[in-house]
Amino acid sequence: MDHLRDAPARTRFLSVEPLLESLGTVHLEGIHWVIVGGESGAGARPMKPEWVTSLRDQCQHAGVPFFFKQWGGVRKSQTGRELEGRTHDDLPDGASAPMPERSQRMRVIERLALEQASIM
Repeated sequence: MDHLRDAPARTRFLSVEPLLESLGTVHLEGIHWVIVGGESGAGARPMKPEWVTSLRDQCQHAGVPFFFKQWGGVRKSQTGRELEGRTHDDLPDGASAPMPERSQRMRVIERLALEQASIM
C-alpha cells in the first residue's frame, strides 16, 4: 500500500477480493476507495463477517468510500451482497486528486521499477 500511495494516480484503490483473512488495522491515508468481496466458484473459501465490517468501519472512520461486492461462495447469487442489512455501493470522487505531470509519473514508475529489480 505504500507503493500505491506513491503512485501518481487519480484514484488509488484497494481491491480486497477475495478477502481470506482479517487485515487488522489498515492505514488508509492516500487511498480513495476500498472494494471488498468474497471468493466465488468451486472451492471458494469462506469470508467472516467481522473481517468485512472491520474494513467498512475503518473506511467510514477515514472517510474512504467502501464498496462491498459480494459474499461469494459456491453459489454467490444466493449469498448476495448485503452487509448488516444493506448494500454498500460507495464510489470515489473522480476529481479527488489532480493528475500529475507526465514527467512526475515517469519518475515514480522508474523508481518503482528499480525497487522491484532490487528485490528480485
